[in-house]
Amino acid sequence: MNPLFRAVLRLFAAPRLDMREDYQRVRRIQRRLASLPGPRYRTAWETLSGSPADTGGSGDQVPVRVFPPKEKLHEDVLLFFHGGGWVTGDIESYTPACATMADLTGCVVASVDYRLAPEDPFPAGLEDCYRLAHQLLEDPGRLGLEDADRIVLVGDSAGGNLAAAVSLLLRERGHRGAKRQILLYPVTHWDHDPETSPFASVRRHGEDYRLTNTEVQDYMELYVPDPDQRRHRLVSPLMAEDLSGQPATLLITAERDLLCDEGEAYGRALQEAGNTVRLHRVDGALHGFITLPRFSRSLREAYEVINDFLREHPADGDAPAGDAPATGSTDGDAPATGSTDASATADGPAAADPVGPEDPR
Repeated sequence: MNPLFRAVLRLFAAPRLDMREDYQRVRRIQRRLASLPGPRYRTAWETLSGSPADTGGSGDQVPVRVFPPKEKLHEDVLLFFHGGGWVTGDIESYTPACATMADLTGCVVASVDYRLAPEDPFPAGLEDCYRLAHQLLEDPGRLGLEDADRIVLVGDSAGGNLAAAVSLLLRERGHRGAKRQILLYPVTHWDHDPETSPFASVRRHGEDYRLTNTEVQDYMELYVPDPDQRRHRLVSPLMAEDLSGQPATLLITAERDLLCDEGEAYGRALQEAGNTVRLHRVDGALHGFITLPRFSRSLREAYEVINDFLREHPADGDAPAGDAPATGSTDGDAPATGSTDASATADGPAAADPVGPEDPR
């Protein structure tokens, strides 16, 4: 890479914070930035909440903010799980990104305000996402839909991790699952130590750019305090023994992101399990590009690919998951050959499911 260009990219690197100490300050900064007025997004939305029945009778509610597009081009609803390392991010801080998502896809976006660590560590946030997704897939009328197949699971970073875990849980429990999911630079593996990680991108991009090795490890420690539990398939989907029966998947990675290799490894693992997968790597992109302004090249490229995927895999069943072969569905810029140093999908015995069958509490 051109040294000058590398230096410019480093200007966008995340501040060197100790997330274990500074996460509350980061949350406040995110909310203040999201509240600034600007022409790039609108602030009109509707809000719905899960009922006590959605949360195992606990009485807790899961807020969902619904963003209509300026021009509705699709009947699909994108059920969105935000990023932020399971620790930061919320409906407020992701309002600009969700409004952009609605407008650039022409779809309604429903953003889920799940519980955050460390106040509510794993599996609390996953419980919220799973229960709400299950309830909406069983009763799509709550989103104004007649067909649950029009619900698309979407998540970025930690939210991509949650979307993947929700799809695994829905299949494992025999519930109706989403037909499509869009995973944006997701976390899929537990190890981000450059000394031990099987992924070259952890060493190549873990110090200089938007997200660092230390930051990811801090997030993981806050989300899953028990080190042994971090290898669980619902924390690290790449460790799952059985990836069959998953939705048709679009998996988008960022070239200069330490999570690039593990995201693409998960896409290949889904393909090998017989699922329909499209992999796309955004060249030159940093982690978190989905939150950039609308004029961003990385953002525009990603939405071109997302819109192609929605057209190629409609809800009417013309292209159901599993019909396309596992080979030949990968974009040329995200090669099917591995960029990892070693295999990262070797499974041990399946761990006990920390999310209870009915009421995890």
